[in-house]
Amino acid sequence: MITVSNLAIQFGKRTLFQEVNLKFTAGNCYGIIGANGAGKSTFLRLLSGDLDPTKGSIHFGSNERLSVLKQDHHEFDEFTVLDTVLMGHTKLWDIKNEKDAIYMKEDFSDEDGIRASELEEAFAELDGWNAESNAASLLSGLGIKEDLHYSLMKDISGKEKVRILLARALFGNPDNLLLDEPTNDLDIDTINWLENYLANYENTVLVVSHDRHFLDAVSTHIVDIDYGKIQLVPGNYSFWYESSQLALRQQQAQNKKAEEKKKELEEFIRRFSANVAKSKQATSRRKMLEKLNVEEIQPSTRKYPGIIFTPDREPGNMVLEVKGLSHSMEGQVLFKDVNFNVEKGDKIVFLSKDPRAMTAFFEIINGNIKPDSGTFNWGVTITSAYLPLNNVDFFNTDLNLVDWLGQFSDDTTESFIRGYLGRMLFSGEEIYKKAGVLSGGEKMRCMISRMMLKNANVMVLDSPTNHLDLESIQAFNNSLKSFKGNILMSSHDHEFIQTVCNRVIELTPNGIIDKVIEYDDYLDDMHVKTQREKLYK
Repeated sequence: MITVSNLAIQFGKRTLFQEVNLKFTAGNCYGIIGANGAGKSTFLRLLSGDLDPTKGSIHFGSNERLSVLKQDHHEFDEFTVLDTVLMGHTKLWDIKNEKDAIYMKEDFSDEDGIRASELEEAFAELDGWNAESNAASLLSGLGIKEDLHYSLMKDISGKEKVRILLARALFGNPDNLLLDEPTNDLDIDTINWLENYLANYENTVLVVSHDRHFLDAVSTHIVDIDYGKIQLVPGNYSFWYESSQLALRQQQAQNKKAEEKKKELEEFIRRFSANVAKSKQATSRRKMLEKLNVEEIQPSTRKYPGIIFTPDREPGNMVLEVKGLSHSMEGQVLFKDVNFNVEKGDKIVFLSKDPRAMTAFFEIINGNIKPDSGTFNWGVTITSAYLPLNNVDFFNTDLNLVDWLGQFSDDTTESFIRGYLGRMLFSGEEIYKKAGVLSGGEKMRCMISRMMLKNANVMVLDSPTNHLDLESIQAFNNSLKSFKGNILMSSHDHEFIQTVCNRVIELTPNGIIDKVIEYDDYLDDMHVKTQREKLYK
């Protein structure tokens, strides 16, 4: 349990939040959301003790242990993988080291014997004799094979370190668990494992994530940080988003009676609760909405970008034809013998165990690099808009945003360009910011503005949610669901893929898997799993 009393944090003249009074209890998982810069990570740092509040206090339950997902990938370079995980339980680790040091003594005294006996008892109480096997089990669940368990952390790849540090945070069943973007760099199988693990976790979890599917799978409550306030809402991310949007629409419908609004909200809660009952979460968590008062549902104050794609013309029957396409990088085959046709209405997600494969494929079909072999042909009716993974070259400039976006428009009048920038939440003097000094999220919003100007009927999107906050991801997602043209994309965002795409193409070194199927069904298909194993050998 974590109790926050009258908490405030201020940096200079800027107050992130103040008068925060919250209680986080065991058996619940709290998903923390908020716009970029709202203070999500800062809030976790306050709870972890890495940062002192300007005002207020934070208290934990008696004798409760706190565990935090570490972000420094080099902190444990001189330790083995297994020891790094064991060190996550500081008390257990200290007892183990003291006990081992005593037994190593050549002049073992009676006092040493008494102390060793005390330590053995404490070690046993903390399940110390099973610690290594428990740590190994966690590592295996997170995709770290046994042959790496005794390797030094400095010899481990960055993606593997992410998983090991996550195992370290989870080890020993901590009473309170703080996770900042735990799904970064995890593959879908590992994310599913973590979802199941946290969905049935009986202690207190607080997690910051931009992954809406993950938040929906694990969260019993949402902690909404917005405009200096922090509000606690029962339910997962989808419930928060849909209910706050409904409340906003009700607020705008001035002629609607209070009784009608209440009935509408109650019906919404009833329908949502029925869906929750089908989730992977434990029974106790399915009751998260039972005590919710409709008065607690508040209109959202969030600003969502206005992302609207309007194709100048409908795609014809011939969209894209790919024949015999192959490509290698640094002597490694990324994909080989790729053959398929894109049909009218297809919204395709491209997958691969090597993310370089999707980027290389998109760069090839956009004419930026040449394949090792094979051809591709776009239909004569097709105009495409490409969102590349790397947009650095677009922003090596001193142009302000008006002039930058004007490069991609037939109409370069400031009022016209200002309209597109305004849709992407650039207002007032912000439109005169230099393009070269933008944040990652701001650059992505500019790139989306550029795409909107093209009025294309085919979207090619390489990891479109990178650097975006939840509001922008949600708006982008909603726009693509209703887009009338074709979409070719790669993404780490499960919800994005599931709600947009109707076809899956997986690129492998030995051919492709091509299925007209929903993403969730693709992941669960046993025939596909067998096929994947063969193609990646």
